[in-house]
Amino acid sequence: MDQANEIRKGEDLDWQSLEKYLRSALPNETKGELKVSQFHGGHANLTYLLKFGDQELVLRRPPFGKIAPGAHDMKREYRVLSKLYKVFPEAPRAYLFSDDESIIGSPFVVMERKRGEVVRRTLLDCFKPFDKAEERLTTAMIKAQATLHKLDIEQADLTKLGRPEGFLERQLIGWSKRWELSKTDDNQDMDEVFQILSSSIPKPQAVSIIHNDIKLDNCQFQADDPDKVTAIFDWDMATLGDPLVDFGSTLGYWYEPYFEGHDMPVSISSTFPNKAFLIEKYAAFTGFSMEQIDWYHAFAYFKGSVITAQLYQRFVNGQTNDERMKKFGNTAKVFGAFAKKILKKG
Repeated sequence: MDQANEIRKGEDLDWQSLEKYLRSALPNETKGELKVSQFHGGHANLTYLLKFGDQELVLRRPPFGKIAPGAHDMKREYRVLSKLYKVFPEAPRAYLFSDDESIIGSPFVVMERKRGEVVRRTLLDCFKPFDKAEERLTTAMIKAQATLHKLDIEQADLTKLGRPEGFLERQLIGWSKRWELSKTDDNQDMDEVFQILSSSIPKPQAVSIIHNDIKLDNCQFQADDPDKVTAIFDWDMATLGDPLVDFGSTLGYWYEPYFEGHDMPVSISSTFPNKAFLIEKYAAFTGFSMEQIDWYHAFAYFKGSVITAQLYQRFVNGQTNDERMKKFGNTAKVFGAFAKKILKKG
């Protein structure tokens, strides 16, 4: 079970202020003594477990320090999760959103606690007795993603979540601007990747609700069933758009032999199926063509370079004490180089 632990140094909040607010806003869910702990798995948004007696809630807020435009959008996360759970049970139900920064110093969202096992790198002991467990976990994740992409947007009441027309063009421009704001030195590979992506934008095959960050450790799986996803987390980047952007991001998190020897952040173990397996499953579940998957694959690493550059910049500026972010300057460079390699291979 993914457990909450002690709060990291420097990441305590004003618990007295929060408790007073929540007891007023959610009286039925806040009976009993408050106990607080923290989930340490993520690299950006801060996630806390709030226990009021036997009732468990999860609070998410942006990281400390300067926030890149459009990033860590708790209001968006609430907007999605206050509705999506009705038609997509893997989405946790959000109970409230507050943008009153006098409470804990930032906007935040409070949601239900989902339970399950989180796979961060290698197969967990609870799944080892199962036949082909890695394949089954991978398939379950891709099936959940495909189900999300095939949902009726009107039925989910999320038709105003985004502007699908011109989505890819805006994505490229937006991530390019984030790159300019976050880079700590020049990177010719990233400049070249942006030019290639801009000159070969695919025509979307569908408009879907997209999560933008689906990976194994953003999912929970049922401990006694590797075919069952119990929850998907981190919806602050969700929008309407081209579903293959979402799937491309998932490929970007997967094991990649190119990264061996580069001291990259933890990725899924090579014992899991390769990317070709993911592509085959996603195509089968959705019916979408994979003819231009290289564009989406490279775009995922372009974004990955920007995100890791943002995290590294926060470390350089002293906005976080999280030592994991120290190596992200190199990570950003490796991601940019690999994005170019994908696009140049053809």
